[in-house]
Amino acid sequence: MLSMIASFASVMTTIGYVLLALLVLLVMITIHELGHYTFGKILGFKINEFAIGFGKAIYKKTLKSGEVFSIRIIPLGGYCAFAGEDEDDADPNAFNNKKPWKRLIVQFGGVFFNFISAIIFAFILLISFGYDVPKVNQVDTNFQTNIQSNDVIREIDGVKVDFITDNTANVLINKHYSEMTQEELDNYTEVTIDDITYKRYDDLNFTIQREGESEWISVNASLYAYTQNIDGKESTQLYVGFSTVPYQHTFGEALARSVPLACAFAWKVLVFLWMLLTGGIGIADIGGPFTTISTIAEYSQQNIANLFVFLPFIAANLAVFNILPIPALDGSRMLFTTIEWIRGKPINRKVEGYIHMAGLLILFALVIFVDIYHLFI
Repeated sequence: MLSMIASFASVMTTIGYVLLALLVLLVMITIHELGHYTFGKILGFKINEFAIGFGKAIYKKTLKSGEVFSIRIIPLGGYCAFAGEDEDDADPNAFNNKKPWKRLIVQFGGVFFNFISAIIFAFILLISFGYDVPKVNQVDTNFQTNIQSNDVIREIDGVKVDFITDNTANVLINKHYSEMTQEELDNYTEVTIDDITYKRYDDLNFTIQREGESEWISVNASLYAYTQNIDGKESTQLYVGFSTVPYQHTFGEALARSVPLACAFAWKVLVFLWMLLTGGIGIADIGGPFTTISTIAEYSQQNIANLFVFLPFIAANLAVFNILPIPALDGSRMLFTTIEWIRGKPINRKVEGYIHMAGLLILFALVIFVDIYHLFI
């Protein structure tokens, strides 16, 4: 009986995290559409409807302006429907009757709001949980080190610890080990603790911030290596005699670093897309909305701080993806508007509509395919 209750509680917890992940994705998309809506209102565009979700409306309210606000049954998207965006409309405030520069601002509004939200979420992450800058949590007295608890690690071997430049603490420690000569690797002493034999190599130089002092000081910690059996294979693990947790930034530090961190997330998305195009990664590394939701749910269930890592990343992801000139996305619509501005007349609206419709169908087919693919791998 107790086992059944525990299993039921586990299932309900998982469902709760899935719903949380679904809410996160819905909020991100709503922020995007709110960007279009906000700039549309500022520039005097006529808006027919602002919808959260797709499909049949489960709630509708008509505002005094004639706009319809709706919540729809499928919580995987949303839209801001402008009058005259996909059809001819004599109203001077209809979308295609507005000047191209105004349309470009409205089309860019969603991307802009997504990126601003990425900055805000990055700020919340840094000040609430921290991210890539490590702070010493516990020091193991069995190992040789003059690092202390609560030391903030700023540099390793003179290189700044920074996710933005791919120089995380683990990367820099592994780099130091990989660059050691064979003579250095052969010159070690051994220490056995709790039945594990560690090889002690030379010292790493850490530049740390101690007790909130703005002045950074240099300290040393010995680099250890031990062999661990992982899935039947022997693997070398590195250890420096202490454990770390992410450093929670001060208000000023988080404010200064939130923009570069959001830009770094956006850059990582661009690198990922480039690797996808050049064959550096395969289809197993991408996923549609259901894969995204399951991933967010899984990692959030492990540690709620993981959710706050996903927030700026997903926001930056949506900003970058939507600015690409792919038919049906904002980047493509901006491209058509720019061409119209240069030519002085639009490309045939029907042709443009067909292109966007084809792009939308291909995107839907792709995300459905990759989600189904992930179910069977």
